[in-house]
Amino acid sequence: MEATVSDDAVKTKVIGFVWQHILLVISLFVMTLGVALSVRSALGSSVISTIPFVMELAGDAGMIPPLTIGEWTYVMNFILVGLQLLILRRRFEPVQFFQLLIGFFFGWLLDLNMSLTSGLDLSTTVAQITAQAIGCTVLGFGIAMEVKCGSVTMPGEGLPAAISKLTGKPFAKIKIRVDIALVVGAVALGYLFFGRWLWNVVGPGTLFAMIYVGWAVKQIAPRMKWFDRLLNYRPGFRRYIYGLARYIRRG
Repeated sequence: MEATVSDDAVKTKVIGFVWQHILLVISLFVMTLGVALSVRSALGSSVISTIPFVMELAGDAGMIPPLTIGEWTYVMNFILVGLQLLILRRRFEPVQFFQLLIGFFFGWLLDLNMSLTSGLDLSTTVAQITAQAIGCTVLGFGIAMEVKCGSVTMPGEGLPAAISKLTGKPFAKIKIRVDIALVVGAVALGYLFFGRWLWNVVGPGTLFAMIYVGWAVKQIAPRMKWFDRLLNYRPGFRRYIYGLARYIRRG
């Protein structure tokens, strides 16, 4: 009897973990859709995509390997996790390597959403402003979902969290400084590769995103009790998973 209860508890835990991360992938899709819309606006991309955007443009110009913005995002996330490892050393928890997998999905989904939004007609200023506003709102919604999933954070949040853990300074202040450093880095790369400020990469939309997205998350998160219920839900497909597990075990 005890063994059965234990097995059921393990199965429930596994189902909960799988469901949690299915919702996490959905939240990453929403986030990257918001990022893609910001990039398409040509008014300045969101902070996390500024450096990858410059690198993609430099690749298109034949200056560096021609990787996509999503692929450069993964490269940057890999570097951010590496910096966390250097900063925390023995205090770095192995589970945080999971950030690399999340970063990979984020980059892949960003490329997917860049493809899905490629046909948008944003030839007017009004259309560009609208795309930027919708993109930042969607990004805020996706971040609120990601936070509620309660899994490992994105590398962009993992680095300031590591610095905050080491220095004891508030995460929010460190996060702002890291974001500013990323934007400054994108501007510097723009001058390095093109000799000028790339306003379509770091522009008024970037400043808007830095201010608005955080505010949007604060407004959206308290209104997402439905997502909390969804997160605690245990899908009916678990019986199929159990059946598949029994079938594999018999085989």
